[in-house]
Amino acid sequence: MPPLMRALLFAVAMLPLAGCGVSQWDGTAGGLFRSSAPSAALTDRSPESLYAAGIEALQAQRYAQAVELFETLEREHPYSTWATNAKIMSAYGEYMRNRYTEAIGTLDRFIQLHPAHRDIAYAYYLRSLAFYEQIADSQRDQRGTEVALQALQDVANRFPNTAYARDARLKMDLARDHLAGREMNIGRFYQRQGLYSAAIGRFRRVVEDFQTTNHVPEALHRLTELYLVLGLRDEAARAASVLGHNFPGNAWYQDSYAMLTPGAPMAPQDRPGFFRRTWNSVF
Repeated sequence: MPPLMRALLFAVAMLPLAGCGVSQWDGTAGGLFRSSAPSAALTDRSPESLYAAGIEALQAQRYAQAVELFETLEREHPYSTWATNAKIMSAYGEYMRNRYTEAIGTLDRFIQLHPAHRDIAYAYYLRSLAFYEQIADSQRDQRGTEVALQALQDVANRFPNTAYARDARLKMDLARDHLAGREMNIGRFYQRQGLYSAAIGRFRRVVEDFQTTNHVPEALHRLTELYLVLGLRDEAARAASVLGHNFPGNAWYQDSYAMLTPGAPMAPQDRPGFFRRTWNSVF
């Protein structure tokens, strides 16, 4: 089971279930969503039985049915404590159906109406996951990635010492990698078109704004290439020195070094003419 799925199942299983005959999670895979009461009939309109039936539907991965049950509970018993929990469970069911827009809408309403709820951290977290799952590959428009990154950052800022925040921070790294990938794609396009100043701007943004991503070595190499094309050898040497200092064994550094010292064997990055510099001293 993917880690994301395990995290979601764990979080949902920990939602309060006391009072409707549904037991808390016992720490086993089989215990997730386990009900100690008989399956509730769909015609049973008591809030407890509707909630239990919705949990059983989630357990059986009948997400559409689960959403319908939770929505019925909200509609028929809007002032019960079960209706509040049903909002989160309904959003979870929509998420599992890949209906992310519906899940986000439900969670936005929950957050607005119940800002002090005991499960508000999970609501923010699930909302961020709904955005995160919609991240496009780096060849496409990345506005969705920026929205997902903001939602994940919101979780990390609001609930910094929770497991939700730790997972959000990990996913933020991937979101940033997508954004850096977009900048690299655009920069390569400009470079092929001979629009060197525009390309330099894109590659510099990767180096300056996305320092923790795996696109930085190539961005520094592309800057070295472009500065050499423009006859700016000192700037090329500075970019290559940072590349060598931070990624000495990287293939992009070997290519950059070869461009600056044609015919020379590989040497350490502190060879005369190269300087050890921090990121911010490159430009």
